[in-house]
Amino acid sequence: MHRYLLHNDEIRETSETNLAAGQVGLLAGWGVFSTLRVYDGVMFGWERHWERMQRDAARMRVPFPSEPGKLFDSLNRLIDANGALNSTLRVVAVRNQGGLYTGPGQTRDFDLIAFTVDCVNWPASMKLGLIPNGRHAASEFAGTKYTSWSENLMRYERAHEQGLDEVILFNERSEVAECTSANVFCVHGRKVSTPPLSSGCLPGVTRAILLEEIEIPDIDIRERVLLQADLESADEVLITSTTREILPVTYIEGLPGAALARGGHGVCESLRAAFRKNVDDYVKGHCRNAVGRNIPAI
Repeated sequence: MHRYLLHNDEIRETSETNLAAGQVGLLAGWGVFSTLRVYDGVMFGWERHWERMQRDAARMRVPFPSEPGKLFDSLNRLIDANGALNSTLRVVAVRNQGGLYTGPGQTRDFDLIAFTVDCVNWPASMKLGLIPNGRHAASEFAGTKYTSWSENLMRYERAHEQGLDEVILFNERSEVAECTSANVFCVHGRKVSTPPLSSGCLPGVTRAILLEEIEIPDIDIRERVLLQADLESADEVLITSTTREILPVTYIEGLPGAALARGGHGVCESLRAAFRKNVDDYVKGHCRNAVGRNIPAI
């Protein structure tokens, strides 16, 4: 974590004591968050992240800022304070009141916390495991990015202890849902498929951009129900997230018949190139000066 963080509207030292145990959201995991990539000082996909956090906050009854412009400027101040022009940015809204264990003196309905860290140097490809019943698609909170994240962290940590990079989580219908912190795509020929939101997966920002903004001749990107057999028969399997962008999968534990190591048909590289262009175009269109104000692209 970098030197400074954002606590509500103030830039503070990360080492300061800014929070109290009596904030109910800290102990109960009652909050929502999002993780953004910062490219050359620009928060990529800011609008999509804001909309998702606002929607998730309403679903979880977590109070949330009502002015995106004000939060946008505060986050840019944080980026500048840390010199974090190419970094990962985490934004968290924590509910402070409710339930039996709210501490005394809580005058704010919520606290807004944000911090930056260095980008992860991810491996060139991913090795995945499989977890049955890892997502409950029928839950009213399926697809919500809330701060009760310990199940994902435990599965991710265990995967690394087993020599894997991530795990694919299936839902109660034995359908592919997602990874602990990434979406899943399967490639069959020139058709690229990702589970629908009804699978219980998170509506990832990179996932949405691939479905809604990326257009490549002869490549069809769509949602459809995926089963284990689709993983095994795929020419390529990919995972996507804000921090990873798009990474190919070369091994799935328990699927020895998968053709992943043979490299498929190069669809992953085409998607990566198109996504990178999308990022570059976004950054050029949202370049800003040192005080965080948008500057029209030249």
